Amino acid sequence: MRRKTSGIARFLKVTAVAASAWTMAASAPLHAQGSGDPGFDAYVQSLWPKAQAKGVSRATFDRVTAGLRYNARVVALDRDNLGSPPSPNTPIPAFAPYKAKHVDAARIGGGRRVHDRLLPLLSRIEARTGVPTSIMIAIFGHETAYGQVTGNFDLPEALATLAYEGRRRSLFEPEFLATLQMVERGVPRQVLKGSWAGAFGYPQFLPSVYLEVAEDGDGDGRANIWSSEADAIESIGAYLRRAGWRAGQPWGVAVRVPDGFNRARVASKLQATRCPRVFERHSRWRSMAEWRADGIVPAGGRWPADHVQATLLEPDGPGKTAYLLTGNYRAILDYNCSNFYALSVGLLADEIDR
Repeated sequence: MRRKTSGIARFLKVTAVAASAWTMAASAPLHAQGSGDPGFDAYVQSLWPKAQAKGVSRATFDRVTAGLRYNARVVALDRDNLGSPPSPNTPIPAFAPYKAKHVDAARIGGGRRVHDRLLPLLSRIEARTGVPTSIMIAIFGHETAYGQVTGNFDLPEALATLAYEGRRRSLFEPEFLATLQMVERGVPRQVLKGSWAGAFGYPQFLPSVYLEVAEDGDGDGRANIWSSEADAIESIGAYLRRAGWRAGQPWGVAVRVPDGFNRARVASKLQATRCPRVFERHSRWRSMAEWRADGIVPAGGRWPADHVQATLLEPDGPGKTAYLLTGNYRAILDYNCSNFYALSVGLLADEIDR
């Protein structure tokens, strides 16, 4: 956890940023209305050269930044979200309560209704991406309750605030610049609403992800992931395809592990550089045939082919339901690096398919 900056240090930092910003922005006239916070205004204007280098016009820059204000609520939410990093000895909570909340009757029923209503479209998207229709709908359901909850924070304001605040500027400044690129490419300024952290639209993409991945699913020539279910679902499929989804393989299967199973023998020795607390819970990769030979048996669901590689995860510990997870599970983790999230997406998709 980073130390909090003292009041004096923060003042000096803001003063330095302001001085540097006005120097960088001096070559261009400032048309945007000020926020009343000179440090924040100066920082925003200092980004003009970077925006220009990415193909953003001055007119677009001024239109997007006009009236932006430092949003203290966004910073408070970010600090609450980061909190203190868990220590290695901090126990991981049980998955069962999370599953009960996120794979519930409302999400299952809502997912089935959306799935049935959009089935012809979904089938075409599955044919193009290789991603099962139910997986795409499950992510749609988890992210925004099938489009009902997408966030109401002004994206440029939230991202500019988080970038100016500075602790994660390397993440949020590029995302702010990406919102400018979106507007330059024709995305209406007024649709840039989303979460406090910059995710927006039905799939809750960050602006940079939108620029890289968003696709047109309804054939109107635009990727309107904030208003078109077809565009949102096509874009989810495109994301998972790029993340390595393999057509024809399940995400995983629930299994029972026999008493006396030697877990040390299958422990992974790899050290993950991304999301270590997520991947350290996975065993090493083995074929489904090898798992079956050790007495692992399915607890439901389709058993993948013998050659398919999988890792073992026991989210609630020995004696509870375990899961053999294929490479497609890793594609879901790329969307959101959380075992609970990825498991609940897979299980919700299974329920939608029933």
